[in-house]
Amino acid sequence: MSAASVAFDPFQRTFLGQPRALITLFLTEMWERFSFYGMRALLVLFLIAPKSGGGLGMSISAAAGIYGVYVALVYLTPLPGGWLGDRLLGSRRAVIVGGVVIAAGHIVLASLGGSGLFLALLLIVIGTGLLKPNMTAMVGELYDKHDEMRDAGFSFYYMGINLGAFLSPLVCGYLGQEVSWELGFGVAAAGMLAGLAQFIAGTRGMGSLGVAPANPMDGSERKSFYRRLAAGAVVVAGLVALDFLVIRASANAIELLITLVILVVPVFWFTRTLRRERTNRPQFNRVLVLLALFVAAAVFWLVYDQAGSTLSIFAEQSTKNSVLGFSFPSSWFQSVNPIAIIILAPIMGALWTALALRGRQPPTAVKFSLGLFLVTLSMLVMVFAAQASIDGKVAVMWLFAVYAIQTLGELLISPIGMSAATRLAPPKAVSQTLGVWFLATSVGDAIGGRLASLYDSLGHADYFALLGAITLIAAFVMLALARPLGRLAPD
Repeated sequence: MSAASVAFDPFQRTFLGQPRALITLFLTEMWERFSFYGMRALLVLFLIAPKSGGGLGMSISAAAGIYGVYVALVYLTPLPGGWLGDRLLGSRRAVIVGGVVIAAGHIVLASLGGSGLFLALLLIVIGTGLLKPNMTAMVGELYDKHDEMRDAGFSFYYMGINLGAFLSPLVCGYLGQEVSWELGFGVAAAGMLAGLAQFIAGTRGMGSLGVAPANPMDGSERKSFYRRLAAGAVVVAGLVALDFLVIRASANAIELLITLVILVVPVFWFTRTLRRERTNRPQFNRVLVLLALFVAAAVFWLVYDQAGSTLSIFAEQSTKNSVLGFSFPSSWFQSVNPIAIIILAPIMGALWTALALRGRQPPTAVKFSLGLFLVTLSMLVMVFAAQASIDGKVAVMWLFAVYAIQTLGELLISPIGMSAATRLAPPKAVSQTLGVWFLATSVGDAIGGRLASLYDSLGHADYFALLGAITLIAAFVMLALARPLGRLAPD
């Protein structure tokens, strides 16, 4: 081994006992999330803003539907993106290609505005699908499956995600709402380009991490793959042409079709994987546990990601956006959750490390149940806020409380879930399994987008009560399953 490779060993333990390469992955994900959350903070507000103000003048239900499908697709495409990383590109190359495509999407939205909306969203969806699971897979490769520092490492990595998510609404949100929508979207593009440059520079210190596919295709498989890819492209192009020339289906019908596809994909993946692993009982059990965690996470994200739709609209229309006489754009509420994560993630990471060293870590299913109870509590707070808003706009503390409670729940679901997914994944399919894991967010967002159409018709208080009831039931079910799941696949 050369002196250079020793000096830049990606697995060398550095800050708080974490591998050296985690720093590069942390910073890359921070900038990618800056671009994603910067655009997300503006999207629904841009869609419902009047045309005279540069927006598209859509109804709340139409905007919420587009938002729900977009975010759902963002978390659907990591499944094929993870597969491509595992079988064809390798994680590192998939991250680079994904970053380029994401940046192109933001540039389209910044330069073309509403006329380029759907092309921009499509590019961001495709690029995120390539980048997200393969980036996380590289983090997972830094640890042995049962490394006690694993959960702590993912918690620190998650803090990088939320540093970008904290800064982007403050910058992109302000520029978009107060200066121009296009400038806000343009700064989001700059964030992705910064992350891409940082990642490419950091690969010099990564050795062979993420270079080769975990399970590369042989020659015949590659030929078959390219034939299927070409056939799929022809079918998709034909369907798009048929829609534009003949069917002219409504946006609602298209959103419903996409939602059904999103629901079918995880059913197909889990069914196929359980069949394939039926002779390998330990791995079969691990996939069963992953399925249970998947359903619980989908319910959590169904409510949590209302932050970008119904809660964003509530902040714009029903909240006094000022503190001590200082007024701010409603998009700034999107920074409350990530700053809370930045503060709390190191504490939670230290807590899991301390408990691990003492052998007293609570089971993953118990952590998930607590996360669901917390998001239920946040919806109870929103019920009271919605009732108070009937007589006028409410104080910002209502939403601050909601985001703070949800942050605690998120820290019990998201980083722990990513860590569990890499641990429970079938051999040589870690990136693909992480793609499935992100699909839980896709399923939750797809269903949440459909439910958001009830925001006005059902009444705000009753709408938030409905969401709280769904998560409360899921929390009790998960708690009851904690011991059986622990016997199937111990943490």
